[in-house]
Amino acid sequence: MSAFFERFFDDFTKSREFADIELLNPLDMHLHLRQGAMLESVLPFSARSFALGVVMPNLNPPITTTALAVDYRDEIMRLSEDFTPFMTLYLHENLSLEELKEASVQGIRILKLYPKGATTGSENGVREVVSERILEILSLAQDLGFILSIHGESNGYCMDREFEFLEVYEFLARSFPRLKIIIEHMSDRRSLESLEKYENLYATLTLHHILLSLDDVLGGLMQPDLFCKPMIKTPSDRDALLLCALSAHPKVSFGSDSAPHLQSKKYSAHAPGGIFSAPIALSVLASVFAHYDRLENLQSFVSDNARKNYALDSVLCDRRKVVRLTPKMWEIPQSVACENDAISVLFGGRKSAFRQIEGN
Repeated sequence: MSAFFERFFDDFTKSREFADIELLNPLDMHLHLRQGAMLESVLPFSARSFALGVVMPNLNPPITTTALAVDYRDEIMRLSEDFTPFMTLYLHENLSLEELKEASVQGIRILKLYPKGATTGSENGVREVVSERILEILSLAQDLGFILSIHGESNGYCMDREFEFLEVYEFLARSFPRLKIIIEHMSDRRSLESLEKYENLYATLTLHHILLSLDDVLGGLMQPDLFCKPMIKTPSDRDALLLCALSAHPKVSFGSDSAPHLQSKKYSAHAPGGIFSAPIALSVLASVFAHYDRLENLQSFVSDNARKNYALDSVLCDRRKVVRLTPKMWEIPQSVACENDAISVLFGGRKSAFRQIEGN
């Protein structure tokens, strides 16, 4: 691992003292919970740390209808009473006005756009984003008050795919000025310029994109557990995105993009993209913000910004989930069991300077 990365797992609390941290209603604005046994294995980690999570729809089959979204929401809520799943609808060419209206009635307010073939579960994604049919759907979505979340990547060179997609983000932002558009899991520093140019353009940031560079993935032996889409990029990208997170940029929210895959698949010849970070997201974020003396911004980054930008007051209502973290070193588990397999945990085997207090 890079020297930059190693710093976050030193015991810097030995020379500095920190008080316990209380976070009110932490929110994960980009989360993969999967299905079946995997859902049961990974959900407790998100439910323990977060009041609400934006649940991605790229299942098999994808969540393309309101009925499927409601069934999935009910299943999540059956497994955890202390977690609010904020559902998303998989955008496709056959999405009708009636379906959008029904989704809105059911409290589903986010459309998720996957360019076809861009990432895991995008086989049914949109072949041509700027097409007459998709623009018609987005016009309807704007009128109904939806939010558009996009996995924004072209089919070009892997390190430039997000940058090349920026022209699509900007076209959509100009064409639909009342439609909030989210640059999901922002990974390229050049996206920050577009974020400033358009009032209706927002973003989410992951833990791995603000802490890692491609050198951590490929600089020594290849690390399949760190392979994700969009790809982790250069040290300059990492540094710019880290600064954006630490400053709690008002248009940026935390979204873990925690994406579990079984080790049997991750360590195969065709490893899928995805990093499982749910068990350690808040504790490592606290360590990073403490390291940079920015703990006063952590509440905004993991909750307040999203609550405002996604208009979540009516969803959270009087919800008051307080998550407490204490400055105590603990070893991150290497993996989480799932049936007869396991799911690797981001930074497994390392030590984090903050630990979530049990009972939260």
